[in-house]
Amino acid sequence: MSGDVGRVVALGASNLTRGFQTVVSTARAAWGPGVEILAALGHGRSYGARSRLAFRSLPGILESGLWRELESLPQVPTRALVTDIGNDILYGFSPEQTLSWVGEVLRRLRRVTEDVVVTGLPLASIRRLSSLKFLAFRSILVPSCRLSLPQVLERAELVNVGLAELSSAQGAKLTHLDPAWYGFDPIHVRPSLWTLAWGQILGVQTPASPNGISAVESLRLYLMRPERRWMFGREQFTHQSGIALPSGGRVWLY
Repeated sequence: MSGDVGRVVALGASNLTRGFQTVVSTARAAWGPGVEILAALGHGRSYGARSRLAFRSLPGILESGLWRELESLPQVPTRALVTDIGNDILYGFSPEQTLSWVGEVLRRLRRVTEDVVVTGLPLASIRRLSSLKFLAFRSILVPSCRLSLPQVLERAELVNVGLAELSSAQGAKLTHLDPAWYGFDPIHVRPSLWTLAWGQILGVQTPASPNGISAVESLRLYLMRPERRWMFGREQFTHQSGIALPSGGRVWLY
């Protein structure tokens, strides 16, 4: 991976949403206050389908305006992260469909950068789940899902194999998730390890300290509106021009 990065493209769902402030501060510490971050994220985000969580819906990442913005911006050294790929399994999409969407994401990213990181699935922590604990998490996170634990594991393993093949074919770096990053929650990195985990995923040898971002800036990032969403069925559009953060860096959210 290249060492000089002016822009980070971050794609993902709940892990990226929860740790986004860490991604921003780590990128800023590594590559300076001029770094740009374009992100398509959100709890429950799908790569190819519209997803809904409670009263909020988001378009699939492939349908977001991020791609239009990437094409319009001047080219700079860019590192792209493709993370949180497992949601579409729980939504009932086949491994083939999930991998097809990820393949299209990688092809689009290749138009702007060859520096792409893909994260695998947290299979080790999922395998440790009991059937009862799986049912509890499934009921909370994806109530509509009716897949059993063995079915989810089978599909997840197929997707993980496919991610390795896609990454190799597209010249992306596949990063395996450390089982030690997970605790009681089998799919979300523990907050105390966000700095370590995102530093490794970003490929930064000296990640930012946990105090690298203020509480106010962290809250601002968490509450930042994406370009397009639906709230209680009503579409909302927020133009993205790259919000400048007080401590440096600009952020676009999709």
